[in-house]
Amino acid sequence: MKPRHMARQIALQALYEIDIAKHPPGTVISDRLVAHTPPLGREYAAFARHIVAGVVALSSRLDHIIGHFAPEWPVQQIAIIDRNILRMALWEMMEDGTPMRVAINEAIELAKEFGAEASPRFINGVLGAATRKHTEPDHIFNHPSPTG
Repeated sequence: MKPRHMARQIALQALYEIDIAKHPPGTVISDRLVAHTPPLGREYAAFARHIVAGVVALSSRLDHIIGHFAPEWPVQQIAIIDRNILRMALWEMMEDGTPMRVAINEAIELAKEFGAEASPRFINGVLGAATRKHTEPDHIFNHPSPTG
């Protein structure tokens, strides 16, 4: 398995715990990285930390975007794992500069590994809707924020 994919797996597991248990993000990602065998290299551990910090910092904005592209699903009613996969993929496209295609493919793979049977289709549908009309990530994220 590729190290960046492993870093995404660890980040997703950390985000899940943070979302469900409200544990401190720094502690959660550190614990996850220490427990991972084999250990990730420094670069990939930093990538996992970067994802977690970025998603946590922008979770409200990311949830607003998810709600815009999945209006029939209240964000808090989306399965926790699916919600965090969507947050990660959108954050990677917006903030990390990951190509849309790579972010979507990684999100679908994570959904296959960790989600329910319908998760990959759901993830693909939401991310597809977000990117269908937009070729640049900035356009996806220029929707009005929940506060104005």
